[in-house]
Amino acid sequence: MARIAIIGSGYVGLTTGACLAHLGHDVVCADVDAEKVARLSNGDVNILEDRLPQLVREGLDDDRLRFVVGAANAAADCEVVFLCVPTPQNPDGTVDLSFIEGASRELAPVLAFEAIVVNKSTVPVGSTRVVERVLERPDVTVVSNPEFLREGSAVQDFLHPDRIVIGSEDQSAAIKVLSLYLGVSAPTVVTDPASAETIKYAANAFLAMKLSFVNAIAAVCEGVGADVDDVLLGLGHDTRIGSEFLRPGPGWGGSCFPKDTKALVRMAEQGGYDFRLLDGVIAVNEEQFARVVDKVRRSAGGDLSGRTVAVWGLTFKAGTDDLRDSPALEIIVRLLDQGALVQAFDPTVSSVDGLPSGTSVVASPMEACERADVLVVLTEWDEFRWQDPAAVAAGMTGRAVVDARNLLDRARWQRHGFDYRGIGR
Repeated sequence: MARIAIIGSGYVGLTTGACLAHLGHDVVCADVDAEKVARLSNGDVNILEDRLPQLVREGLDDDRLRFVVGAANAAADCEVVFLCVPTPQNPDGTVDLSFIEGASRELAPVLAFEAIVVNKSTVPVGSTRVVERVLERPDVTVVSNPEFLREGSAVQDFLHPDRIVIGSEDQSAAIKVLSLYLGVSAPTVVTDPASAETIKYAANAFLAMKLSFVNAIAAVCEGVGADVDDVLLGLGHDTRIGSEFLRPGPGWGGSCFPKDTKALVRMAEQGGYDFRLLDGVIAVNEEQFARVVDKVRRSAGGDLSGRTVAVWGLTFKAGTDDLRDSPALEIIVRLLDQGALVQAFDPTVSSVDGLPSGTSVVASPMEACERADVLVVLTEWDEFRWQDPAAVAAGMTGRAVVDARNLLDRARWQRHGFDYRGIGR
């Protein structure tokens, strides 16, 4: 088993560290936040992620997982060091590598001889070379090993991945990193660093394209009187297409898709290619936000000024507490801009921190609907599916629902007098 350091104990870093400890490795996770380190050292995981708290506790109890403050305090005697630090988006769509560079600078003087540094963060092509340049350690090999973790199923995705991608020009280093995954059964792709870095962006961009295509088809269905659910059912049976990501919605968001699609557009520009297809994918997504808001406006009689809108769901998807680039927040901003009053409920959100100014957060789905003119469903939490439309109607002023996730039973809500508007149906 290997001695491993994880630099960054956020979503990716903590999942990676806990899972590698679960596989039997000796893992130390570092973070700049002393309060977070203290909390994690006590087994307190404040990330909503299935099985993650249990794996952290397991690693602590078995003495295979530790937490320290600072990259330099983690890496001194480790064979492999994973970089799992943020790579935020610059205003022009490019990737900010300052955290990567800062961590590399801190690591340079303390890395063990012939250590391997693994870029786990989502980084543009050429980032392996950036780390090498900052380290100035010819004995140290830098390897790309992109993550493919979905929020809500990150532990499952790490331990049962679709593939493991290793990017390195040093065969022995690639084999060493691959050996860390012994016990994980998955196809492996061993390639050069530039190709490995591109795979991550290409995967996310393709999924974003698929979602934008579905929402565009939903708009066509509304125009011609087709039912998008039946259309997508027929589409998904084609094995060349598959049924995954064939769900219309309010638009895609989250911490990855918006950032990674724009980053790939900029990477393409730098490589001399005008990625107009991906520009169109992004444009369709922006249009989807507007389409949902327009449905709400029409459901309110054509004017949202002074109207109360009940919102069910704030996170970018169910099963997570992540609000980053949530389509729900973008739609709420547009509702507020048109003069609406917004009462929102989400099972994982209890305060207005991180929400658009003017949003009211309440304690239950029913409370959100009190005196509301329109109800809009923006996140596919299962508990919304089973709400009693009669009870909802009793508390509302209006009788309109915009189901931006096609989550609710349309016929059932219509029987209770609701003007139901879904996506593509």
